[in-house]
Order: sequence, then C-alpha cells, then structure tokens
Amino acid sequence: MATDPGVELEALVRRRDDRLSARDEAHLADPRRLVHMHRIPATEPRYGTLAEPLPEAVADRFPVDRLYAHQAAALDLVRAGTSVAVATSTSSGKSLIYQAAIAEAASRPVRPGTALCIYPTKALAHDQHRSFVDLALPGVITSSYDGDAGRDERADARRNATVLLTNPEMLHCGLLPHHAGWMRFLSRLEYVVIDELHLFRGIFGSHVSHVIRRLRRLAAHYGADPTFVCTSATVGRPAELAAEITGVPVTAVTDDGSPSGARSVAVWNPPVLDAETGMRASSHTEAAGLVADLVRDGRRTLGFCPSRRTTELVAERTRRQVPADSRSRVAAYRGGFLAEERHEIEQALVEGTVDAVLATSALELGVDFDGVDACVLDGFPGTVASMWQRIGRAGRQRQDSLAVLVCGSDQLDQWAAAHPAELFDRPPEPAVVNHANPYVADPHLRCAAFELPLTHDDERFWPGLLDDSVRRLVADDELIVRPPGGGTAGGRGRRRRLSPTSPVAVWAGNGWPVDRVGLRSGSPGQVKIVRPDGTPVGTVDKGRAGEVVHEGAVYLHAGRHYRVRELDLDGGRAVVEPDDGGTYTAATTRMDLRIRGEDRVDTSGPVRLAVGPIEVTTRVTGYVRKDAMSGEVVERNGLSLPPARLETRGVWRVIPEDLLAGAGLVPESWPGVLHAAEHAAIGVLPLFAICDRWDVGGISTAKHVDTGAPTIVIYDGYPGGAGIAELGFEAAERHWQVTAEVIAACPCSTGCPSCVQSPKCGNGNEPLDKAGALAMLAALTGVEVPDIRRASA
Repeated sequence: MATDPGVELEALVRRRDDRLSARDEAHLADPRRLVHMHRIPATEPRYGTLAEPLPEAVADRFPVDRLYAHQAAALDLVRAGTSVAVATSTSSGKSLIYQAAIAEAASRPVRPGTALCIYPTKALAHDQHRSFVDLALPGVITSSYDGDAGRDERADARRNATVLLTNPEMLHCGLLPHHAGWMRFLSRLEYVVIDELHLFRGIFGSHVSHVIRRLRRLAAHYGADPTFVCTSATVGRPAELAAEITGVPVTAVTDDGSPSGARSVAVWNPPVLDAETGMRASSHTEAAGLVADLVRDGRRTLGFCPSRRTTELVAERTRRQVPADSRSRVAAYRGGFLAEERHEIEQALVEGTVDAVLATSALELGVDFDGVDACVLDGFPGTVASMWQRIGRAGRQRQDSLAVLVCGSDQLDQWAAAHPAELFDRPPEPAVVNHANPYVADPHLRCAAFELPLTHDDERFWPGLLDDSVRRLVADDELIVRPPGGGTAGGRGRRRRLSPTSPVAVWAGNGWPVDRVGLRSGSPGQVKIVRPDGTPVGTVDKGRAGEVVHEGAVYLHAGRHYRVRELDLDGGRAVVEPDDGGTYTAATTRMDLRIRGEDRVDTSGPVRLAVGPIEVTTRVTGYVRKDAMSGEVVERNGLSLPPARLETRGVWRVIPEDLLAGAGLVPESWPGVLHAAEHAAIGVLPLFAICDRWDVGGISTAKHVDTGAPTIVIYDGYPGGAGIAELGFEAAERHWQVTAEVIAACPCSTGCPSCVQSPKCGNGNEPLDKAGALAMLAALTGVEVPDIRRASA
C-alpha cells in the first residue's frame, strides 16, 4: 500500500530534527528544533446554485461545471447590487466571482457595463490581465493602466476598454484628475474590484479610502453607482475593513466551499546557543537546511524570507547543501530584479524547471503557481493572516503539502514557538484604516475640489468630515467658497455648473494637487535621497529623516549600503555615497510626549487605560556606529538637528505607584521596568492588529507630566494616526497578558531581542529591567509568571 504523501513530508522534518539533535545534544541544553506538528485534514468541495443562471455565452467560457458555495453566494449578492467582501483561502476561485459578474454586464446588448479592477501591485494587475485575455469573455475588452503603459496604450484604454486594470496610485494621479477623458467609461461603471483587500491597511488604506470616495463621487457625477467586489485572503472583520475603504455597506462572504488537500504545518525553533544572552541559532541557516532537505527529497519548495538581503543569503546557503546538478535549480526572487528576471523565474516555477525559489513577500501575492509541495517560512511574517497566505502557496493542486515556520529571535516569533497551537486556533487579526485622519482627508479633498467643485451634496461621500476639512483648506487659501449663483468653475475640461442654491468650494491653488499626495505616506513632505551626481536612490518621510538619513548614517536600499554625506531638511534632500556595509548606525533620540485629550477611558482594571490624541516631539541627539558582524559599538557621535513634531493617536496605561510597590519594585527601578514592558508590548502588538512594529512608537516614564504617575504610551507612527491605537485599546487585556507570557518564556537572564530589547530604541536599550517588568505584569494582568530574580539568585 502506498505511503501517505503527507506522512512522508512530516517524516522528513522529524528525521532532520532527530539528526540535528543527536549532533548537538552534547553541548546544547535543549537541542530539539521541532516544537509542534499540526495536521489539517483534506476537505471536500461544497457547491452552490445561482438564483438565476449566468447567460450561456458567459457560463461556457469558464472551465468549471459547478460553482463552490462561496462563489454562488457572492455572485448572487453582487448581481443584486450588494457590495461584498470575499475572504476565503488562496486558490478558492475568488477571481471567478467578479470575472463572471463583469462579463455578464459587459455582454449586455444595450448599454453594456464597465468595470474597474484595482490591485495593490502592477504584477497582480498584469497577471489578472492575462487571465481575462485567456478566458476571452464576451464583451470584455481589457486594458492595463499603470506606469508602464505608453501614451498610445492609455489612449486606447480610454476609447475602448470595458475592463480597466490598475493600481491605487494610477487611479489617484492618472484617471481621477483627468476624468473628463473617461466620461464614457465612468458613466457605465458597474463594478469596482478591490483585490487583496487585506493589504489596504494603515496609512496606505486610509489614503485609498479617499481615492475610492473620489471615484464614487465622479461616477455619480456621470450617472453611475458601482457595486464593489472586495477579495482577500483570511483577514479579521473583512466587511468592516471593506466598508471603511469603500464608504458603502458591505456583506462578508467567508464560508469557503473550495476543496483542499491535507496540509502539515511544523513549527521549528532554532536552539538556544547561549543561555545567558538568549542567543539562538540563525533562522536563516535553519531555513536553508530545511529547503535543501526538501529539494533532495524531490519536493518543489517555496521559501519566504524577511528581506531582500536574507533572500539572497538563504538561497546561497541552500545551493551549498544540494547536489551539484541541482544548484542551478535554486533561485532567489525579490524586489529590485528586472521585470524580465522575475518573469523568467515565474515561468520556471510554472513549467517546473526550478526546484526551489527563495523569495520576499513579493511571491506572497501574484502569479498562481501549481505543483508546489512545500513552503518554508524564515521567520513569522508578523500576522497569522499573512502566515496563512504564504502557507497557501503550496498544495494548490489539492496534493498533500507541508509548511514549516522557522521562528526567528524576536518577540513575535518566540511567542509563536511558545504557543504554537494558538497559530491554528486564534482568529485572524483585523486590519484597520482611519479615513477620518485630517492629515489624509484634507489633501484628498483638495484633489476632489480640483476634479469638481465641492458642494454640500458631497457630504454623502465624506459624512462628518467635509465641513471641517473645507474650513481648514479655506483658511490655508487652498480653496475658495463661492456663494450660490450661476456660472461654472473648474478648468482643463473640469467644468461644473455652480449650484444656484448653495455655496461651492473650488480649488484656488496652483498646479496639480495630486502631485503633493503620496498614498503610502502620512507625512506632509518627503526627503529625496540622491547620489552626489543627483541620481535618485529613494525617499523618506521628512518626519523620519533625522533618524534615518542624518549625516553619517548608513542607509540600506535595495540591498545596497550607502553612507549619508549631507542632509538638507529645508531643501528636502539627502546626499549619499556607496558604503562597504561593514557597519550600521542607530540614532539616539530624546523624546517628549504630551497627551492632548482622552477619547475613551477604561478604569475597570488595576490601571487607567485611555486612548486619544497626543503630540510627540523627537530630537535626534546623536548616533552610534556598530560593527555589522559583532554588533559592537565602534563610534559614538553627537548631532544637533531641529526637532520633529508628530500629532497622532496613542493608547496609554497609567500605572498606580502602589501597584509597583506591591510588586516589590523600588522607585529607582521603575524606569527600566516600564521601558522593558513597553518594548515587549510593542513587539507583540501585531498579533492584535495587522501592522508592523515599525508602524508604532512608544514611550515610558516613571512620572509623566500629564498623568503625574508611571505611564506607558504606545502610539501610531503616522500623523493623525492609522487606527492602530484604537485596536490596542480594544485588545488591551489580552495584549498585556501575551506581553507577560513572551517575557516569561524567554530563557535569557537579563533581556534580549526575544523579549525586551528593541532594534528601534532611541535610548540604546537602556535602562531595561526584565525581572521587574515580569513582576509588574504579574500584578497588572494576574498572569502567573516566574520570579526570575529569585531563580537567578
């Protein structure tokens, strides 16, 4: 009888663990790597029936006889004009839902409908363009409209396209400001598709929410009211996220009826090499060994790495461990490659001419690859939702598959290693946006006024925001309010008859306001990073420039190291020159945080919990240069830069002094206690909101000027906030319990990157009191944690 392929894959991982454990048991206290193996059984398909069959000419184009239950449910809703958020597994046929609806609308003999499909990346748009072309759907004429499209292609899209595939940036700066040229397309706009919805989050999602409102406004101007089809991998609260992005009611479709093969998921934790410091074996080395074993066993494998640099590193280490005739069949795939290079690798995966591809998150989305048997994750990707997205890249042909999560050394990874069952039991994290952020809303209302004069009727697109934003923009001389009366306003083809009964706000500035709005930044300005000859290297938000590109800083971009020679904040320019990468730098900062109000307060627990507006003033005071290999400080330098001010949102805990005293903590220890707890809490926050630790900041003090007591504040790192602070408030109790568990589970004695150290600390991780933080968190949460002070004694 044939062996179960899933059992064979599990056995391969167990054999590697046994082999390495036998090698290391003489010098490691715990040489075992495999901490958990989870088996997900295969599922059978569940089908549904449409309330009304698709037209025969449309149905015949799809290579399926029956629709899965979620496809039928979503298609019924969409055809009835109800916007949906479809959040089901990878390879569950989400594209068919909107393709069928679009084809039905486009094939109508009288006034056929058009569709706009928005993707977060050009690669996704191009992949879907190929899919539409291959289907040859009746009435569907597709065009890709992005920065790669030439003048003739764009003109052809305006004249002929019934389905336009684009990205948010091109919609924002290419289509909407030139809407008069798209009048025919917009007047018949029936469907708007937003693919990979979970990526439209934080400050990017906040910007996109206003781009969509501007789109709806222009469509309404031309007589259309489109239905939205939002698709996503598994994400928490998909309907709420979609409603925030689109501004319309949305129904969630999450009951996945698609089949799947059995899947085994292993959690692999590199062993501790030094019990005193908590240093572990490299996750990159462990991941490379696992990929090499899978390749030797004949398993086509994808490996996901945390950065471009580690992608190349892990690929090279994998090649050294596979047979010589297989080394050319191990490839790296990352941003920075030429389009032709990426296409060659994608095609090789499709054709099966590579055995393993090591990639950044660039392969988490995009082209669908069949025949992949295994997936190795070099580090927890930050959220459970992203973990499932990557794991789902293997086993797409319903074959048994394997995924291995190789844990890194930071707080999130070590939480996953200590609580592996929760990876499979906990619901996916919600993503958040904050379209009420005035730092985002005001620039987009400038753009909207440029496109068409604003009237009171536009309150339906910006409820509760329009009047205040218009007042601010008028005060800044960017809009002019004109009284009721006849006439028209707007230029360059954007003529709009002014209301005879209500005032209107018209654009009063110069140039194109879209040029001043970057969708992926909350900062009002950027600093351009250039070589001495003016060749562009990159950009950085002006608010972060002092920390990232101060004079003497080492700046890493696209795998290349640069040293900053000059920073001109007023001119928005940083000049860099190539560096050998032998050192890296970390800025030292002095921070002042003021609380400007409390929007919500919870006093039901032992501490006062609040969320509200805050102002953060940061001054870069110097930097340290460290050896890239050892991490040792080789140079300290002072700096004098102007302060950067950030008005944002924060969540904070005011901790009673008697709670600290009752935990046996003397006042002299409080700064280190609070600082350690703050670092650990920021490290695990992504478990409760889809964000990155770099999206948030924190400050802790033994006596805050506004609370008069020990206080820990965690804040959004973007002007106006992106909604992360509010999620931190909602999840506060569990968030701090997990913080305690992460610190308690770490084997180090005084603190390390797995528990209380932070790579972004402006004080050089000083002072930190791991034992005191545990004692405080035990009193704060009620979680039983070990007294490591007594244990170490």
